[in-house]
Amino acid sequence: MSTKIKKLLISQPAPADLEKSPYRNLVHKHNVDITFYKFFQVVGIPASDFRKTRIHISDYTAVIFNSKNSIEHFFRMLKELRETVSENMKYFCSTEAIALYLQNFIQYRKRKVFFGNQYFSDLLEVMGKHRDEKFLFPCSDERQTEYTKALDKAKFKYTKAPMYTSKPRDLKHLDIDSFDAIALFSPIGVRSLVKNFPDIKEHNVLIAAFGTSTHAALKENGIKLNIAAPTQSSPSMAMAIENYILGKAQESVVTTKGEGGKHGVRNTIASNTPKRNKPVIANKEIYKQRMEEKKAQAAARRAARAAEKAAKEAAERAQREADEKAAREAAEKAQKTAKTKAPAKAKIPAKAPAKVAAKAPAKIAAKSPAKVPAKVTVKSTTKPAKPAKPAAKAPAKPVAKAPAKAAAKSNAKPTAKNTAAKSKATATKKK
Repeated sequence: MSTKIKKLLISQPAPADLEKSPYRNLVHKHNVDITFYKFFQVVGIPASDFRKTRIHISDYTAVIFNSKNSIEHFFRMLKELRETVSENMKYFCSTEAIALYLQNFIQYRKRKVFFGNQYFSDLLEVMGKHRDEKFLFPCSDERQTEYTKALDKAKFKYTKAPMYTSKPRDLKHLDIDSFDAIALFSPIGVRSLVKNFPDIKEHNVLIAAFGTSTHAALKENGIKLNIAAPTQSSPSMAMAIENYILGKAQESVVTTKGEGGKHGVRNTIASNTPKRNKPVIANKEIYKQRMEEKKAQAAARRAARAAEKAAKEAAERAQREADEKAAREAAEKAQKTAKTKAPAKAKIPAKAPAKVAAKAPAKIAAKSPAKVPAKVTVKSTTKPAKPAKPAAKAPAKPVAKAPAKAAAKSNAKPTAKNTAAKSKATATKKK
């Protein structure tokens, strides 16, 4: 038996592309008219108010993110406080989509980003391998949520850091009676609905809710829950509404471990299927045999998980080694090409100036000092009489004086010294 839902109000902002959203099947297959409108607005807490909590982000080694709002306000607060995060900081995200959103703020590395498969309980299992870390949990200013309860029961050492607050929006312009169902996703959405429509119980509208904290908020306000999520067959709100339209039975809601029993499952709405009682085994041998089979199956599952983890680590290690090897080969190749190309380019500018600078000064220094003194000495030693010719062709006064002196010398009487000198000169000539 199918239940018709023609108009649906979703208390979330509209997706960027409806064709890629999980609500595509509701529109195309079931002809549901969907209206997106966020019931509350998220406002960041000022840095001055955050300082009063005396929380220093740099003192922590790991951060837990359960939504994109927590990521945005965490890095906003870092910027306002002018604090920096260590490169060794680890980030734990509830889903892979939230982990990929970190790429807008940090360099995404698998070694420091961890996430769960689908539920918050999956993230707690991953965090269990890093219990020595000092966790910081950026969240809203609500006192306690399903996430903080799960962290407390798992006995993690963490600090709650309120960085944003949620305020209800005005919804009175919406005609609630025109919708067949309303989808809620958080306790603040429930508070906004009750604040704007106090008589919501009297309206003939189906209520769909996601998460145990949202279910608890509906129960506190006395509002009936018609469609619950997530469940084993309906992990998303879109699938839960589709199963309701198709008339499928409501299942138990999946919660975090430790919150609803050993397997983390709790019934929040009445199931249409009767409960099955566990069979009673009277024979002890059969009981022991079944217990051993269960233990063997559990051991096999653990071994398979360990093998899968080892294979994944080996693949990552091999990839890392391959990347390092490729980087080394590229560096060596770059060095070889640099060595071969560098001398060819340096030949012309290196040697040409050396020849000019070395040889030109040497020639000048060798030739110039040798030639100049040689010419000067030859002229001074071999031809001493040439300067006297211009003196003979001098004006009349010097010429007139010269004969006078010569005549005076010729008229002078020879002395004893002069005769002795002449005799010596003749003697030397004869020899």
